[in-house]
Amino acid sequence: MVTRIVASQVARTVAKTASKTARKAVRNVQKNATHAATGMLGLAGERMTKVDTAWLRMDSPSNLMMIVGVWTIKPGIRYEDLCQRVEERLLKYPRFRQRVEEDTAGATWVEDDDFDIERHVVREKLPKRAHAHEQAVLQDRVGELAMQPLDTSHPLWQFHLIEDYQGGSAMLVRIHHCIADGIALISVTMSLVDGGAPPPERSRRANAVTGAEDWIADTLIKPFTHMTVKALGAAGEGAANALGMLRDPQKGMAGSLDLAKLAYQVVSDIAALALMPDDSKTRLKGKPGVKKRVAWCDPLPLEEVKAVSRALNCSINDVLLSCVAGAIGEYLRTQGDDVTGQEIRAMIPVNLRPLDQAYKLGNRFGLVPLVLPIGMENPIERVYEVRRRMSALKGSTQPLLAFGMLAIAGLLIKPAQDAMLNLFGKKTTAVMTNVPGPRDKLKLLGSTLEQSMFWVPQSGDIGLGVSILSYGGGVQFGVITDTTLCPDPQLIIDEFAPEFAKLSLVTLMLPWGD
Repeated sequence: MVTRIVASQVARTVAKTASKTARKAVRNVQKNATHAATGMLGLAGERMTKVDTAWLRMDSPSNLMMIVGVWTIKPGIRYEDLCQRVEERLLKYPRFRQRVEEDTAGATWVEDDDFDIERHVVREKLPKRAHAHEQAVLQDRVGELAMQPLDTSHPLWQFHLIEDYQGGSAMLVRIHHCIADGIALISVTMSLVDGGAPPPERSRRANAVTGAEDWIADTLIKPFTHMTVKALGAAGEGAANALGMLRDPQKGMAGSLDLAKLAYQVVSDIAALALMPDDSKTRLKGKPGVKKRVAWCDPLPLEEVKAVSRALNCSINDVLLSCVAGAIGEYLRTQGDDVTGQEIRAMIPVNLRPLDQAYKLGNRFGLVPLVLPIGMENPIERVYEVRRRMSALKGSTQPLLAFGMLAIAGLLIKPAQDAMLNLFGKKTTAVMTNVPGPRDKLKLLGSTLEQSMFWVPQSGDIGLGVSILSYGGGVQFGVITDTTLCPDPQLIIDEFAPEFAKLSLVTLMLPWGD
């Protein structure tokens, strides 16, 4: 009996060693192929775009530029299986095998010769805490990881697998923003699920990025063609020369007049941004510390949200953003603050790439400011006010101009970049994302991906992030806060469901005609 047990253990050890050796062999083949291609091209690496460079250098003690996410999975998955899936799918994207080398002119993506999958896919256990709900412990861990820097000597991403969480597993995701924006990363991480495959092996699926009703897709993504984005990228790369053209018009005529006009428009709107008044002074606005906390709520049924939006003749996003404004306002009231007539400004990232290009890495988004009427208590009045403000943003060029600002910022030395981008922090209380995910729940390694939440980073002195994600027939709200400004984001989260319930009830009570 003992002999059989020992033999079984030895067999498992040998199998594990063989599997690890095989995975390393595959990585070496990939690495050698990359090195060969690089050598043939005579390149030492790929230069990072100026926009991505701006994100790389935007880390601060209060805000690290990481996109942080949580997947909950049932039944649980095995660490070894996840490592294998990551190697088969995610590592097909060169960015996830490359580290960053900075220099005075910017940064370069180079292959990590010391890449180790076990450094990037980490197995861990949640601590047991008396009288603490397991989800609260997980939320605390996400907050800790949000302020734990990634190792800059290796690729800037890490997955943390908790194999035993609420009868299943939880996977915590950390990816530096310089690798890609949220839309791209959702598409990339979807390559990990069952049936997914990284490009160029896969063709675009119709439901890879869903939510045609989303105002961002309908009113801001579609009007901006790929050529427009390329033109703005060129303006960022050549901004110094373009600004020189403005000082010397005759010299500018020898170059590109369109480029000069575009650069001038960017500079003009930077000035307009500087004249935008600072945001309202609330307890959510101030100097952040160095600790974060996160919280999220159970999903709201998407069909119920759609029903309210149809009844009020507004978009789903009008309803959801009205709930955000109501929840923040109610939280401040419970803290004893008078928010009558008050508003706060939230920056909303806007995708600037065609949806069929969403899987491509890098940052292709701008920012648009939305003023939330947090002091408006009547839920019907508030949803129509949000609709009015959203309509005013339709067709706005501000997302493109914000993209141009980031491109210009990437050309500057870090102190100048910080001074330029701090404009956003002074005039903004929150960063808010609203991303449509797949309509049906997905499978990962044969298990069901039950919930998916993520948070984009806040820059400068911004201490509040709000995420709205639709997935699998539900809509979830997530909040990340600086603990100095808001020590318990669960108090904000707890207001979302009541705000939607209030809006639903009042909608039903309206005097509808036949």
